Amino acid sequence: MATPTKPSKAGREAKEFTYLWTGKNKAGKIVRGELRATSEAVVNATLRRQGVLVTKVTKQSFRRGGKVSEKDVALFTRQLATMMKSGVPLLQTFDIVGRGHDNPAVGKLLLDIKSDVETGSSLSQAFRKHPLYFDQLYCNLVAAGEQAGILETLLDRLATYKEKMLAIKSKIKSAMFYPTAVIIVAFIITAVIMIFVIPAFKEVFKSFGADLPAPTLMVIAMSDFFVAYWWLIFGTLGGSIFAFFYTWKRSEKMQFALDRVFLRLPIFGGIIRKSVIARWTRTLATMFAAGVPLVESLESVGGAAGNYVYKVGTRQIQTEVSTGTSLTSAMQNSELFPNMVNQMVAIGEESGALDSMLGKVADFFEAEVDDAVEALSSLMEPLIMVVLGVLIGGMVIAMYLPIFKLGAVV
Repeated sequence: MATPTKPSKAGREAKEFTYLWTGKNKAGKIVRGELRATSEAVVNATLRRQGVLVTKVTKQSFRRGGKVSEKDVALFTRQLATMMKSGVPLLQTFDIVGRGHDNPAVGKLLLDIKSDVETGSSLSQAFRKHPLYFDQLYCNLVAAGEQAGILETLLDRLATYKEKMLAIKSKIKSAMFYPTAVIIVAFIITAVIMIFVIPAFKEVFKSFGADLPAPTLMVIAMSDFFVAYWWLIFGTLGGSIFAFFYTWKRSEKMQFALDRVFLRLPIFGGIIRKSVIARWTRTLATMFAAGVPLVESLESVGGAAGNYVYKVGTRQIQTEVSTGTSLTSAMQNSELFPNMVNQMVAIGEESGALDSMLGKVADFFEAEVDDAVEALSSLMEPLIMVVLGVLIGGMVIAMYLPIFKLGAVV
């Protein structure tokens, strides 16, 4: 006789696993399937009640490694929309996509969502159980599609939105990656020269018995400092980077201050502002076109913009709109948007085509970001080459000046 197990904590649910099973039905035909249960015994009991003679039960294991990225979510959304439009049942779609994915973390996530839907949860409810991967905007759009009976249409729109957001983020990252990578490489090369190369030259210069030029003495002094305190330099640099990101993730004031600084940067600020406005208008256009009320749409828009200044500004806009102010007036009061954006929104409100106008604004600023990133890439390459030439070349010339003087004397 089985004895009931005591739960370790009140209200804690037993952990479920996915089991693959093989057996024979009442007609003697071999059948296979999968079942979510807390143990193998529960699987056997459940199938026995269904008239299945179980011959084999295997606990499904997922390979460790990998994580679910935004690109994975966008790809899954596109696959889900395409298959549903083709008439593939929802549960079968999850099974096909989940088992065929290269990333084990994505496969496990999709099979978990499938299990929730199988047990009676709506698709939006199943997504809400995984807020790390499906944000409020995503879940709200799916819920709106389920209520209106146009889930496949909204999933297609959501997939397009995700793809556009990924594209604009990728462009911003590519604009930042090149100079960042060059700065890191330049620092490493400089450190190697300071710690290993210049001390070798210093030993050679000791046998000259003459005064060294001022640039050479300055570089040697810097090298001596690097050799004596390299641990302090690298430790301070690494600790500062860690402390910066640690504080940045946990302090809203710091996020607001940094995002405000980013928007005012001489070269990159304009690109960042355009990309934020493109994301803001694209998100609001997608939500509004899906039939989500404006005030509720604004609740998701601020976080999707990717900038804390615009997130705070969107809260102010939402508050004003909820009290009866028009969207155009609220956006003008925030002083975060150019006149062109405000005028387009005003036309959209007057004509009843707000989602269309917001989409056109997003298209315009996305094209602006593309052009700005291309121009920036063309500008940064020669600029970085000049900086590297001055930095590395200056050190090399400083170390060879005594040799040139010695050659002139000889």
